[in-house]
Amino acid sequence: MKLRVLGCSGGIGGNFRTTSLLLGHDILIDAGTGLGDLSLAEMSLIDHIFITHSHLDHIACLPLLIDSVGFMRVRPLQIHATAETLAILKKHVFNWEIWPDFAEIPNPQSAMMSYHEIVVGEPTTIGDRSITALPVNHVVPAVGYWVDSGFSSLVFSGDTTTCDALWQAINQISNLNYLIIETAFSDAEKSLAILSKHLCPSLLAEELKKLKSRPEIYITHLKPGEVELTMRQIGELVHDFSPNILQNGQEFEF
Repeated sequence: MKLRVLGCSGGIGGNFRTTSLLLGHDILIDAGTGLGDLSLAEMSLIDHIFITHSHLDHIACLPLLIDSVGFMRVRPLQIHATAETLAILKKHVFNWEIWPDFAEIPNPQSAMMSYHEIVVGEPTTIGDRSITALPVNHVVPAVGYWVDSGFSSLVFSGDTTTCDALWQAINQISNLNYLIIETAFSDAEKSLAILSKHLCPSLLAEELKKLKSRPEIYITHLKPGEVELTMRQIGELVHDFSPNILQNGQEFEF
């Protein structure tokens, strides 16, 4: 299984792209601005999108993707999310005011898009890939994802702050190779991280003490302009894991 990072920044500007991860050629995790760098042909091959939560940096290109390639497809693009996130998308995005509801276009019986509810802890199997929503703690309903190839696994935290339930779930994964976890703010903005339910280096250091395995760790969702500062602080506080910065275009095989 191969996962390619299309975007992993907490903002935009220059080469920064917001969160979107491509699994194989047909599954996306989140649909941030990184998605926009794919060709139309590549976009048309995407059959499933798993959304962590409804914040704009994780869904910005979702409406445009469906509008751009829906006519090229022969079956609906499947949107997977929790019931709470699906309700937000229906009410605030695909509501005919912000964007048309492609679950009704050209008609409900043969629509370009369909909604699929996921439940935390229950895997969705697509081919030989298993994708399971994990509990996280954010200001809106949110999940992380555990992707299992059958041989090894990768966990993506999405957006979260401290969350014991997340680490309890991760510690049950026996074949974990990679952990991609957010750290949205430097410690200079710890109060903002707490208010917005994100991590900063000191909070990350405390959270990683709960991790019982030793996967490779990659840091995502860094704010443009604070990348070097935040990674330096992580390096000073997190000695056992030697986390790396996640990069656009990076690929993981597992």
